[in-house]
Amino acid sequence: MIVWVNGTFGAGKTSACRELVELLPGSTLYDPEQVGSALRRLLPRERLDQVGDFQDLPSWRRLVPEVAAAMLAEVPGPLVVPMTLLREDYRDEIFGRLATRGLSVHHFVLHAEETILQERIERSEEFPGDGEASERVRAWRRGHLPAYRAAQPWLHRDAHVVRTDHLTPRQTAEALVALVKEGAGRCPIVRSAAGAGDTVAAAVLFFDEQDRVLLVDPVYKPAWEFPGGVVEQGEAPTSAAVRETEEELGLRLDPGLLRLLAVDWEPRIGQRRGGMRLVYDGGRLTAAQRADLRLPPDELRAWRFVTLDEARSLLTDGRFRRLSGALQARVLGEPRYLEAGRPAALGPAAHRP
Repeated sequence: MIVWVNGTFGAGKTSACRELVELLPGSTLYDPEQVGSALRRLLPRERLDQVGDFQDLPSWRRLVPEVAAAMLAEVPGPLVVPMTLLREDYRDEIFGRLATRGLSVHHFVLHAEETILQERIERSEEFPGDGEASERVRAWRRGHLPAYRAAQPWLHRDAHVVRTDHLTPRQTAEALVALVKEGAGRCPIVRSAAGAGDTVAAAVLFFDEQDRVLLVDPVYKPAWEFPGGVVEQGEAPTSAAVRETEEELGLRLDPGLLRLLAVDWEPRIGQRRGGMRLVYDGGRLTAAQRADLRLPPDELRAWRFVTLDEARSLLTDGRFRRLSGALQARVLGEPRYLEAGRPAALGPAAHRP
């Protein structure tokens, strides 16, 4: 288990987490800032100059969950993580990687009014005896307050908020202990079917009157997806498409009306499994059907219709290529076979002039 304590500078994360590890039996403090410090030492200067913060490094966002999993293989847990995380897509990426490892996360945000945050920042003395260096740190922390202000709508919706305006670090830690015991702030774990092998998955494309395609926004994944999911053992892909559509959107489909658009072989990349991906045409949704769409809040947080150009910025490269191939098949009126989203030859006939 991971207790992720979020919030901006001055909220009291570090001091509260030091108290928290004394109150949570078996807990260990894990500060991802140390992963960032290691990358600063390891990466060449020209790469570091390209980013404004170590959180902008994809390697940092990959390593933070890896180190957490490795630590939990060595210690009983939980891990207490004091880390400011204000970008929703970075939260999706990191928490999504933790979820794929089956690690539950209790997400809390420590909050205080901005006047109090500013007062605490002004009182901080990062480098005792070096006023100039301490002031640089204070200025840097003050500069991050607008980012926290902008992140509050999603952050306060996502995490369990703990007000620290008038709490000591010990009182904050005691409040967190009680909340963890209650199960508060726990993020859902969304995983594919168990197993380490490649999978078969089925997706359904739905359209509106402008032929825009419907995409869904999964919880704790950085990219959008098509409605659908992994085919269970012994289940027909078409049946899986119907089942997943009902589970994810609340739509009940007639399997006889589904039309296969594309079959795409997805290669395994790192720990992400590959396999065969079938894409079906679910037809156009009426205004009444769109009004009745119901998303499972622990799996999906939004849906929207998009053009192909708009989908490019929402999907991974492989899924965007798959979508492009499926839409071409829809226009041509015949299914397409793809590999990694690209058209693949099926035999000698494919080479005929």
